[in-house]
Amino acid sequence: MKLKISKRAEKIKPSATLAISAMAREMTSAGRSVLSFSAGEPDFRTPACAARAAADAMARGETHYTATSGIPELKAAIAGYYKNRFCLDYAPSDIIVSAGAKASLFEAISVLVDEGDEVLLPKPAWVSYVEQVELAGGTAKTVDTADTGFVPTKESVLAALSDKTVGIIVNTPHNPTGAVYGENAVLALADIARERGLWVIFDEIYERLVYGGARHVNIVQAAPDIRDRVILINGVSKAFSMTGWRIGCALGPKDIIKKMDDIQSQIASSPSSISQWASVGAYAGADGETEAHRAEFERRRDILLGILDGIEGLKVTRPDGAFYAFLDVRGTKIPDDMEFCRRILEEKNVALVPGAAFLAPGFVRMSYACSEENIKAGAARIREFIRGLE
Repeated sequence: MKLKISKRAEKIKPSATLAISAMAREMTSAGRSVLSFSAGEPDFRTPACAARAAADAMARGETHYTATSGIPELKAAIAGYYKNRFCLDYAPSDIIVSAGAKASLFEAISVLVDEGDEVLLPKPAWVSYVEQVELAGGTAKTVDTADTGFVPTKESVLAALSDKTVGIIVNTPHNPTGAVYGENAVLALADIARERGLWVIFDEIYERLVYGGARHVNIVQAAPDIRDRVILINGVSKAFSMTGWRIGCALGPKDIIKKMDDIQSQIASSPSSISQWASVGAYAGADGETEAHRAEFERRRDILLGILDGIEGLKVTRPDGAFYAFLDVRGTKIPDDMEFCRRILEEKNVALVPGAAFLAPGFVRMSYACSEENIKAGAARIREFIRGLE
């Protein structure tokens, strides 16, 4: 007899970004020269200071369970980082360390969302937000930003509110578009949270990766009076090129963090002890490398945009942060993003992510977290592909 599968498991969709990456790897294993622009992770090595801190921790025997919410040394490092970077004071009891920012998000959503609750979500949106809200029994209600530079307006957010709305998830710098919310946009969202009694999950995992004249605005620093309504999400993956170490964090009101701690105690016991010590090392000594990586991403972005600019039928909004370009293919002869990605992978060996995965059909995401050589070759293949369409 076939085992019964829960409705919850039946509803969940696999990550399209990871699926495309897997397809690209399979094609590469079969001997094809695939250029993959699908993965959302830096291509730089983990900083040496983090690797040394991990090795030192192993040598000391720091290989056992830690406190569920993280070791004191890492919480102190995170608190110090937020004090130095945003002039914000968070106590250790305001902080939880999790097995990646995705885990921090899931725990926060699990604490804040009940059956029937609605959560506002500007779209395009990162693939996991909707799935996590629905796993918690809620409904993600989207706010379209395609016509406003991928930044929500106060009017559009207010129009999406209902008596079931309990909160909003904000991501800046933004995945998949690279948009960076300016101070006015952040303050408008703070106003809505204050006036309507909403909580805000503020995902700033890409906050170190901002380019040109753009500036990352932390919502608590900009509107300190709503601090008790905000859960900040961050981690070491993007800033410090430590995706595989799986360390994220959340900062927020003590009672929310304690409930997240209770959930984490039942599903993970604690994050990896060695990864936590590696993260302590990164916070202590990786600032210089992080800035060098940021500058390199900006240079790569400019190279990519220079090649893509002027391709008939293709529209690219200049990204100010993260390491993604979001390409509007609706003006090409293949306006269907799924078909566009399938054909360019098969015909040009270029792996992109369809915008439908981010609730944005007609767009595709291209990561420039790869070598200059691959960026130039991949962008040239995109140009050839679009120009050669019948």
